[in-house]
Parts: sequence; structure tokens; C-alpha cells
Amino acid sequence: MLFWRVKPLDKILETAEKKSLKRQLGAFQLTMLGIGAVIGTGIFVLTAEAGQKAGPGMMIAFVIAATVCALAALAYAELASMVPVSGSAYTYTYGVFGEIIAWVVGWALALEYGVGASVVSVGWSGYMNGLLAHSDLFGLVAPGALALPEALRAGPFAGGSFNLLAFLISFAVTVLLIIGTSKSAKVNAILVAIKIAALAMFVVIALPAVKSTNFEPFLPGGWGSPLGGVGVLGAAASIFFAYVGFDAVSTAAEETKNPNRNIPIGLIGSLAICTIFYLLVGYSAAGSVGAQPVLGVNGMPLDPGSDAMAAACAGSEALVCSKEPLAHVLRMIGFPTLGNWIGIAAILALPSVILMMMFGQTRIFFTMSRDGLLPEALSRVHPRFHTPHVITIITGIVVAVCSAFFPVGKLADTSNSGTLLAFAMVAIGVMILRKQQPNRPRPFRTPLVWLVCPLAVLGCLLLFVNLTMTAKLVFVIWAAIGLVVYRLYGYRRSQMAPDHKTLPPAPHLEPHPTFHEGPDPGP
Repeated sequence: MLFWRVKPLDKILETAEKKSLKRQLGAFQLTMLGIGAVIGTGIFVLTAEAGQKAGPGMMIAFVIAATVCALAALAYAELASMVPVSGSAYTYTYGVFGEIIAWVVGWALALEYGVGASVVSVGWSGYMNGLLAHSDLFGLVAPGALALPEALRAGPFAGGSFNLLAFLISFAVTVLLIIGTSKSAKVNAILVAIKIAALAMFVVIALPAVKSTNFEPFLPGGWGSPLGGVGVLGAAASIFFAYVGFDAVSTAAEETKNPNRNIPIGLIGSLAICTIFYLLVGYSAAGSVGAQPVLGVNGMPLDPGSDAMAAACAGSEALVCSKEPLAHVLRMIGFPTLGNWIGIAAILALPSVILMMMFGQTRIFFTMSRDGLLPEALSRVHPRFHTPHVITIITGIVVAVCSAFFPVGKLADTSNSGTLLAFAMVAIGVMILRKQQPNRPRPFRTPLVWLVCPLAVLGCLLLFVNLTMTAKLVFVIWAAIGLVVYRLYGYRRSQMAPDHKTLPPAPHLEPHPTFHEGPDPGP
């Protein structure tokens, strides 16, 4: 059953949309691409989440998550270079494990992309709400006059009723994706510069305010719990989201000059730079105002996103309670105007991350629909805009509703569960193909594959186990629903079923939003 209905890699390449892509990206461009894709909600928002789970020990969590990502990225790059087509990990597993495993991975990727877009939307709303609450519009109004009512600032699990701004930004990005949008590399570079400048400014201002007493105790939640969700490992499982997007480097393999050299430089370079920034930001935030978690009656950190946490944070100025932690730190140490500018930087940069994630979600389900595993309507292309408008509308509705009602921490952990499964399957797939098809051309080869890939799988498993129980439960329920859908629909309608002889022609789609002619984003 494992290797059932395997779609040969040659067939995948043959039936994919054919593009002649010019190899023009060097190591520097790939590194900038990776940094641009990585720096987003994770560091701007999840710093508070990590602090609540691990306290100052969140700095160790950043390193653990980065290490797992680096191992997975090296494995991912090999398959991306061998099969540079849309569908990402879903397509790769289809060509290695077969249809049912590919279905599970593709279904799980919905948790990464769709729920991940909700995470960024909620993070964006936190900074926008903070800016509205503290801005005087350059002296034109009283501070706080623009603030939304408390009930419309957050969902019901975070002390509010409906997160209006998160809902609206999700809706706006959905409209953009329907009418079609292609960002140039120059725009991406500008956004990268804004994000790096904002983080650098934060470190320069907050670092001198660090006090050693704020790091005591260093590990208030310990290393972790058998149930997951707390401690350093629990924080690493959550902060893993801060690195999601690095694989955009590996999916650009078809456009890379000398991929054997430049892809690992881009992957490791972008992860290293982001990790250094994250450590500096975490150290500065925890050391300047403290990052001690809010403890429950059992002496352990409360679960972020829970009713108890929302109640404990009511009116609190603690860093772990903030929905805009970096701006909050600067305001706490006496730089309110610069805190607002940090918020503006996040507000400008984060919508592009929402767009990338929603784009990835629509293209995954588009590819699955083309393969017959989902209804044909999902792969319909708008006659004017040349975008898969049906699945984009459905994705937009789901993202908007999730972002309006659920807290950022719960969403991030749920998103990570799908990502970790996809990365583990890719690493296993690399090892299987090394044995099954050792002579197949590999523009990029994973170094020390029999060490890197097993460690990648173990790392993904370690982080998955340390997700919150809610995230693991949602993942299991979502996977079970997916298997039912596959049995009732995809099993019979699949293009690999005996009564299907040909694949439909590939419709023309809008290109990748990072390049004018690029591949789809990976998991």
C-alpha cells in the first residue's frame, strides 16, 4: 500500500507545465530570497509566545528550530532540483511513495499554508491594533482615538470577540490573488531591507537596556513536558514557524547558477543570518524588559491562547502578553515613537508573507485537482486573470474565518504540524531515491545524506512531539478527514486510476509572486 500508484518522476516532469527558466540567480540573491521569506510573523509576533513557553530560554529554542530547518532544507533542495515543478512536497512524495502518502502530505500542507496565512494575518492585526492604539496621527488626533473596540481586536480565545483587522487583511490578499499579482525581485529586496532595518534598530536600542537579573530564572518552564507545549522544546516547536519559508531557496533550483554551490550557500546563509538576528532580538527583548512566563497554580507556564492566559494578561504590561512584542519593548523602555515605527515596518512587510502562503495553498490544491484527487472545479482558471479563482476564494474564506476567531499561538502550532510531516517525508524520500534511482541527475546533492536525512526526520519528530496537545489533536482529526475524502472521491477519480488514460493539459497560471517566471513555493 505504501508504494501504491506511484507516479514516475519522468511522468511528473512530462505532464507539468513546461517553462524554460533562465539560470540567473547567484548565492547573494538566494540568500536575500531566503531572508525575505523567513523574517515575518515568527520574530515579530511569536517572540512573546516563545517567552511564555520557555522564558529567556527561548534563545535556545531559536537554535534548535534553525538546526532542524537546516537539515530539512538540505534534503528538500535535492528533490526540488530533481523535480522543479509545482506541487512541492506533495509532488515529490507522489513520485516516491505513491498516491495515498502524497495525498496525506498534500492534505497536511493545507495546515501549513492555509493556517500559516491565518497566523500572519493575526500577527499583522496585532501590530496594526497597537499602532492605532498609540498613534496620534502626527498630532491630528488624541492618542488612542483611532483604536478599535476591544471586542474587535482579537478573537474569542484571546480576550475579544472578532479580530476585524485580521479578517480584512485576509480578504484583501484574497482579492489580490484572484486578480493576479507578480512581485518583482526589487520589491522583495525593499521589503527585506525594511524588515532587517526594523530588527537592527530594535537591537541597537534595546540591547543597552539589558539587565542580567531579567534572565533569572533562565529556564522557568524546563526543557519540556511529556505532553508537549511548554519548555524549551515546546518553544522550539512553536518558533519553528519563524523559519518557515526558507525552502523558497530550494524551490528556485531551476533558476540558479551552479546550484550545487549556490543553493547550500543560500539555504545555510539565510538561516544563519536569520538565526543571528533572532538571537539578538530574543536576547534584547528578554534582557531589557524580561520574558518570564505567566505561571499557573501548578507552577508551570500557562498555555498561550487559553482562557486562563487571556484572563491573566488582562491589563498586564508583561512582554509575554503582548500581541506586538517588539514595539511593546521599545515603548516600555522609553521609545514610544520608535516602537510605532517598528509596528509600521511589520505592517508594511507582513502582508507579502500572507500572499506567499495563500499562493502556496492554492497551488497545492490546484495541482491535486489536476491529478484528479480533488474536484475538477478547484483547478478552473479564471478566463481573464488566469488564476485558480475557485480554490483561491475557498482558501480566502477559510483563512479569514480562522484569523478572525483563533489566537496566533494555536494557529502557529497547528501550521507547524503539517510542515513537519512534509519535511520528514521529503527527507525519507531523498534516501529512497538514492537507493532506487542512484543514476538520476541531481543538480544538487544533499551532503552526508545518510547522516543529514535521518537527523532531519528525528528533528521533525522531536518538534512534532513537543507541539501542544491541541495542535496534535487537530492534525490527527484533519488527517482522518483527509483519508475519508480520499476514499470517497480521490481513490476513484485519480488520474492514476485504471480508467484514466491521459492527464489534462496544464492551464496557464499567474507566475510565482516572488519572480516573474519562478517555481511555486515549497512547504
